[in-house]
Amino acid sequence: MSKPLTDHEKRKQISVRGIAGLGDVVEIKKSFNRHLHFTLVKDRNVATPRDYYFALAHTVRDHLVGRWIRTQQYYYEKDPKRIHYLSLEFYMGRTLQNTMINLGLQNACDEAIYQLGLDLEELEEIEEDAGLGNGGLGRLAACFLDSLASLGLAAYGYGIRYEFGIFNQKITNGWQIEEADDWLRYGNPWEKARPEYMLPVHFYGRVEHTHEGPKWVDTQVVLAMPYDTPVPGYKNNTVNTMRLWSAKAPNDFNLQEFNVGDYIQAVLDRNLAENISRVLYPNDNFFEGKELRLKQEYFVVAATLQDIIRRFKSSKFGCRDPVRTSFEAFPEKVAIQLNDTHPALAIPELMRILLDIERLDWEKAWEITTKTCAYTNHTVLPEALERWPVYMFEKLLPRHLQIVYEINRRHLDRVAELYPGDHDRLRRMSLVEEGDPKRINMAHLCVVGSHAVNGVARIHSDIVKTTVFKDFCDIEPEKFQNKTNGITPRRWLLLCNPGLADIIAEKIGEDFLTDLFQLKKLLEFVDDEMFIRDVAKVKQENKMKFAAYLESEYKVKINPESIFDIQVKRIHEYKRQLLNCLHVITLYNRIKKEPNKKFVPRTVMIGGKAAPGYHMAKMIIKLITSVGEVVNHDPVVGDRLKVIFLENYRVSLAEKVIPAADLSEQISTAGTEASGTGNMKFMLNGALTIGTMDGANVEMAEEAGEENLFIFGMRVEDVEAMDKKGYNAKEYYERLPELKQVMDQISTGFFSPKEPGLFKDVVNMLMNHDRFKVFADYEAYMSCQDKVNELYRNPKEWTKKVIRNIAASGKFSSDRTIAEYAREIWGVEPSDVKIPPPNEPRE
Repeated sequence: MSKPLTDHEKRKQISVRGIAGLGDVVEIKKSFNRHLHFTLVKDRNVATPRDYYFALAHTVRDHLVGRWIRTQQYYYEKDPKRIHYLSLEFYMGRTLQNTMINLGLQNACDEAIYQLGLDLEELEEIEEDAGLGNGGLGRLAACFLDSLASLGLAAYGYGIRYEFGIFNQKITNGWQIEEADDWLRYGNPWEKARPEYMLPVHFYGRVEHTHEGPKWVDTQVVLAMPYDTPVPGYKNNTVNTMRLWSAKAPNDFNLQEFNVGDYIQAVLDRNLAENISRVLYPNDNFFEGKELRLKQEYFVVAATLQDIIRRFKSSKFGCRDPVRTSFEAFPEKVAIQLNDTHPALAIPELMRILLDIERLDWEKAWEITTKTCAYTNHTVLPEALERWPVYMFEKLLPRHLQIVYEINRRHLDRVAELYPGDHDRLRRMSLVEEGDPKRINMAHLCVVGSHAVNGVARIHSDIVKTTVFKDFCDIEPEKFQNKTNGITPRRWLLLCNPGLADIIAEKIGEDFLTDLFQLKKLLEFVDDEMFIRDVAKVKQENKMKFAAYLESEYKVKINPESIFDIQVKRIHEYKRQLLNCLHVITLYNRIKKEPNKKFVPRTVMIGGKAAPGYHMAKMIIKLITSVGEVVNHDPVVGDRLKVIFLENYRVSLAEKVIPAADLSEQISTAGTEASGTGNMKFMLNGALTIGTMDGANVEMAEEAGEENLFIFGMRVEDVEAMDKKGYNAKEYYERLPELKQVMDQISTGFFSPKEPGLFKDVVNMLMNHDRFKVFADYEAYMSCQDKVNELYRNPKEWTKKVIRNIAASGKFSSDRTIAEYAREIWGVEPSDVKIPPPNEPRE
């Protein structure tokens, strides 16, 4: 038998990773050695693996800069409409491998590094994740940047350069412990500071009414320092920019006349200003009304709008003026997309600039603002909606509060005209919520101040129109759209699952990477024995590789023949990790009851972070780890059932676990998960989905055929009906013996013998105030899981379903999503123009 191929030899055979031309390899080796020598000459004479990583990163970066400069030059010449994606989160993960792939350099780098006696994968593992996001919303922004560049759109991502991203999660004695994510500790080779574009941002102060109109005076100033990161498109030589702002105190900070004498304290107090960009708020789908967070939201918006307006004024636009003076054309040249309400202050800030600085009248300023801004809603959970107390708003941003009040006055005048005497409607639709304290409803501000409002999956967009924003939709139905989320197939197929990408390319060519709908062609091979075998083989290899990773990192041994049953996402009651947990315990009880019966073996893996202040989510993690302690050490069970909590789930871990999954758990209560995007990644990577009719699962079932997913449980209508009639958990507890047994075990301390009452809060929630109706779907979930086992016993039929799912996943490319935003919201066309590379002269 021939000896198995090394990872390097295997990678060499993968055509979709680019041809390793001899010239490229020689050039990359030279460049690598130059960078390495430069690093070492400076301070050491023995190279560490990190030195090698930085040398490679700088080598790859060198290939970016020419294209980056040329792209920006091209935009300056052509003056296209520019898209500005404003988000408080960009969950980018690692950059090295993605950059090599998009520049077509991966195989050349692999070969060069191999010839130097190093292993590319080992170097890639040294890079820190850029964890500047919590979950779906931040990762969506990252996928969108990849697609915007790959579609040749002139786009900019604007956000905050957090010094500390999402915390690192440690599991200690089964509990989550948070550690600061000091991701910049060794430096970031992918960013370039741009001090020449530093801008002032104002806070506090008061509004003075002068004869020239209102003036915002006596403010405190913080400087916003931009850091630019290149965003390469896929093999089209386009390189866009992500610009993240960092807070800097001005040099005279706290050294004004009233502070004479305490110079040392004044310099130390610079930290207060610079704390604005210190840390990402670690809440997913939850609003925490802290002043520092409001400062972050205004900071990114104020810096970004100054930047946008500077660029608008100074760009060439087919005429001889050195600068644009009229704002008439602003909405034809500028689009601003608000990723949730977090950057909602862009609306009053743009108004403030147009009114107070550019001296436009209200009507003109408002027309420009609404034509420019568009808003994406990401959730209907009430606890997630941003409602800022007026007292905080007034203290921090007094002029903006006046503008919001005026927006509201005109808005309510219009509503009153349409619905005379309907005072309840005025109360419901107001931007200002009466109460103690009075609050500003930021979602209402976004709807009123935008020309387009979209949800992120069809079912979510329908819910938005019929519930949360129903009153607004009655008045302006044309404003409301759907844009179903997507994922970039470059990172989420080619990068993370090269084996699968390669067998697909063998059958249908490589064009699917930029036109994912071409995956439909795989339906021709659903009965092709060789292809079925190849798909199953790739999955088995991915499972072996992940099993080996778990063993090396966490010393846990798992059975690679078992179903890899995976639920990875933020820990939240609505995502119902508890339902998964109940299934695991039920499975355990069945094995214990009939130890000699044949069971389909399973490895259940659950991963995700809990917000540090979310008590119930932390208890859910503790329950999962406690169940694992019992199940994994019971000799009767053996390797028929294992429960693993995947520590510190993040982008780079997702890239390892998703390609190895057999079963994807998407089990939120119908009507609660706006879209989900992990569901799409699993589908594209050959896992089958067990899920409710929620979020994008609905459209996945529509694309693949419902019979090719494991759909179970209440639909939105059923949930609504149950809300009317009242959900009674005890009824299920009494009626379902397996459920009762599980709950009794949790209650009496079977999984926490040293502390029998440990899970009383979880039990009490499930029995008495479960907003997400876990028990109501228990029975349907259990019987659906039985169907999963049944199909897994027939590997060929399982794999055919896998192929049908992959073939149907074309709709879920973020390229399709962004093309829809471009045409239907921003009014621009995607372009397949390939900018000439830097080594070719420009025409």
